[in-house]
Amino acid sequence: MSLSPLIALLFPHISDLHVTDVTRTGTTLQIHAATQQPAAVCPSCGSASTRVHSRYRRHLLDTPISGQQALVQLQVRRFFCDNPECDRQTFAEQVPGLTSPYSRSTPLLRRTREIIALALALALGGRPGARLTLHQAFSTGKDTLLRLIRALPDPDPGQVRALGVDDFALCKGHNYGTILIDMDSHRPIDVLDERSADSLATWLQAHPGIEVICRDRAGTYADGAARGAPAAVQVADRWHLLHNLGQALERLAARLRPHWVPGEPAKPEVGTLRPEGRRVEQTRQRHAAVHALLAKGMGLRAIAAELRLDRETVRRYARAASSDELVGCRPMARQSSLGGHISYLASHVAEGCTRAQRLHREVIQRGARVSERMVRRFVQRLRANTVPAAPPAVPKVREVTVLLLTHPDALSEEERLLLKELCDRCPDLDQARHLVARFCEMVIERTGSHQLQGWVRDAKDSGLSELRGFARGLGKDWDAVMAGLTLPWSSGAVEGNVTKLKAIKRQMFGRAKLDLLLKRVLLAA
Repeated sequence: MSLSPLIALLFPHISDLHVTDVTRTGTTLQIHAATQQPAAVCPSCGSASTRVHSRYRRHLLDTPISGQQALVQLQVRRFFCDNPECDRQTFAEQVPGLTSPYSRSTPLLRRTREIIALALALALGGRPGARLTLHQAFSTGKDTLLRLIRALPDPDPGQVRALGVDDFALCKGHNYGTILIDMDSHRPIDVLDERSADSLATWLQAHPGIEVICRDRAGTYADGAARGAPAAVQVADRWHLLHNLGQALERLAARLRPHWVPGEPAKPEVGTLRPEGRRVEQTRQRHAAVHALLAKGMGLRAIAAELRLDRETVRRYARAASSDELVGCRPMARQSSLGGHISYLASHVAEGCTRAQRLHREVIQRGARVSERMVRRFVQRLRANTVPAAPPAVPKVREVTVLLLTHPDALSEEERLLLKELCDRCPDLDQARHLVARFCEMVIERTGSHQLQGWVRDAKDSGLSELRGFARGLGKDWDAVMAGLTLPWSSGAVEGNVTKLKAIKRQMFGRAKLDLLLKRVLLAA
């Protein structure tokens, strides 16, 4: 079989050339060739010419061959243009599919390079993508990769029926943006450079036809959605509802913690024993000022500016029904790292084993995470009879909160017994457990249309200030909460895309502008 058909099939762009030699220098294949067409066409007037003015050599990079870089050393001719009406006197011939004016690479290589480089740039960014191209048969600079991304057109979002909205940090604690997700396809459709009701409302007005808006509990997006798409159904995310409930439960558990400490009498109810001091008085004054401004209808941001406080501080004061909730709890003393190994060490010391190095090795094997110095000091105290009795293990506030929020079927037997014991000691905690179980059932079964109103009424009548505050918060966003506990929509896809956006931000080291971030977020998939 002749090689000519094979060459024409594999290398169609050089099949019309006269190949004189093929050599290899290092990892580069050099293909020496010359044109063999008798005439060339003037690019200005289109007339053919056969008069040769001169010859010169062009060096063209081509697509890799068997993993080796290919370099075409092409001898081309410059022709006279015989058309007297043409502005050109001479012109260089071009080989279709192989050459283009002033180019040092073939069109096939440029297309291949753009496809591969663009995929690397969208997936990795500028510097990481440029480092990876070094392992290919061609290399591309980081600036070229970024130019390829910026040259891409923005995709058309099309008709969006359900929209997901969430914020992300451009500069954490300072500047925030907004990401918009098509909830049907779970793909990002736009990125806004600010987190405000005005920007969201403007975007929604420019894209009519949205029927459902999934969001968190933030009032900014609620206001923007109401102004930009008043006919759309707003859906509060169920995870955020459970998160808000968990925050209320943690405050409740912190207040009730003295009631389940074994052997310690319960502290009086809040209000009977009022802590005193300058900081306590300042806390009460700030709490009164915040609630006075809330009664006038001011928002948290305006109150923070008025009182010169951080907005999260103002939010904490606003959520507390009374100032005693903020000053009535004190952190408990830390328990020893030796924990359940105290009796083990005491028995060995009583038997005459007082070598701290050996005892340290043994308690490490038992799972303790202590230093040898701590064991040595403990042994010295044992020998001097100065070790106090080990305090009973007391569950932490976060542990009790997790027990209350966990499904009963997912609790171990030990955890169920602990929760039952805590509820027996503290009736308020038992009441909170039943209310939490009912709310979690609504979240799982999405039966808010039948049960939410009754649950809010029972929470307000429970006497638990933390759950009363949570119930009042639900009332301020009633329609969205009802939709979240009834409709199947959720913001899970939004949170997933925010996580991907954060990964892209870290790849770019925070140096890229918003336009590049927008391209990578919208086109990376």
